[in-house]
Amino acid sequence: MAKETSKKLRHKVIYSIYVRSHTSDGTFNAIVPDLDRIKSLGVDIIWFMPIHPCGQVNMKGSVGSPYAIQDYREVNPEYGTKDDFIRLVEEIHSRGMQCMIDVVYNHTSPDSYLVKHHPEYFYKTPEGRFGNKVADWEDVIDLDLNNPELCDYLIETLKMWAEIVDGFRCDVAPLIPLEFWQRARREVEAVRPGCIWLAETVEDTFIKLNRKQGLTALSDSEVYQEFDITYDYDAINFMRDYLESKGGLRDYISILNRQDVTYPENYVKLRFLENHDRPRAKSFIHSESDLLNWTAFLYFQKGATLIYAGQEVQSALKPSLFEIEKVDWDQKRDISRFMKKLYGIKQHHLFSDGDYSLEKDNDSETIIGYYEKDDRKIVGIFPVKSEHVNILLSNVPDGCYKNLINDQNINVCSGTVHISGVSIIFKIG
Repeated sequence: MAKETSKKLRHKVIYSIYVRSHTSDGTFNAIVPDLDRIKSLGVDIIWFMPIHPCGQVNMKGSVGSPYAIQDYREVNPEYGTKDDFIRLVEEIHSRGMQCMIDVVYNHTSPDSYLVKHHPEYFYKTPEGRFGNKVADWEDVIDLDLNNPELCDYLIETLKMWAEIVDGFRCDVAPLIPLEFWQRARREVEAVRPGCIWLAETVEDTFIKLNRKQGLTALSDSEVYQEFDITYDYDAINFMRDYLESKGGLRDYISILNRQDVTYPENYVKLRFLENHDRPRAKSFIHSESDLLNWTAFLYFQKGATLIYAGQEVQSALKPSLFEIEKVDWDQKRDISRFMKKLYGIKQHHLFSDGDYSLEKDNDSETIIGYYEKDDRKIVGIFPVKSEHVNILLSNVPDGCYKNLINDQNINVCSGTVHISGVSIIFKIG
């Protein structure tokens, strides 16, 4: 892993914005009035999905995907100007937050600036044509990262944006040679010390598919050599299997515990219930009480927390990447205060430097988590099916404690606590 990665990143909450869908105007300027609300939610970093012009050739939908980029060094004119973006970042910084942008270096649109000026930078099919290695990505063509001049161009582009922003979320990072990321991190650090590197790592099946074809496909462990944070795709499907009755809760907990011994000691995972590629949590966790309990566990988990804009109002609509669809903000159930409370709990130092473990209650569908160090401990209890049940805890002294989520008193008697369908987080010492 990047040796300089700070475990304090485990306290961070990242808020993901799709500019096209976030406001009625769909512009950089229209986001500025929303920054105070976002900050009050408990957000440290705003990540903007690609801000660049979208390609028109072979585009999907009526407006095209933001991930089919036409020019890495410009901004989408539908969003505003580059000066508008710089002012937006300044407004983010003035509120004590940081800003990340998306980096999509595996491919470009077929009508990109680089196609027109440097066709030699691109992967060619056996027939000598432009193409891509992933069949359903027909709106893009792949770059050839074995070309040293291309690498020079891309790294210079990163350094240009690093003058403005604080970090990068790197799309399908495992498909790009590790040597590129090693050089990129080193050179960007000279421009933006402490730049944050978030890798969209991929599912096991996608790694195997690419390796079968003789293509670059880095594991999370390899990616951690240069990135600070990786996606949670090695575990998240176990959660979905459980929710779809295809797997057990103990299986999900087991893979989370396995992460803690698989990766370097200072690893940071990006924990999420939803993102722009996955369904909204509300669309598959229909019970509101269950969703609140899963949200509490989301914040409790070891790693940075991702919130996809609209999640705070329990939106079930995931805006299309290829059409103009706005976030459905007209919700009757805003859980922003709940999330703000969880954010405050997440700032306790044990969330970054405590010994972390999870277990399943034997008699219910409840996750129990512990952070421990010296004589201090934080205990989390998450009834993901909102059960009312008595929970036996490990090495927790009897006594009266305060639930940090709702400030109510809870009693532990003979090592047992009663839960009434809601999550509990309390500290000892």
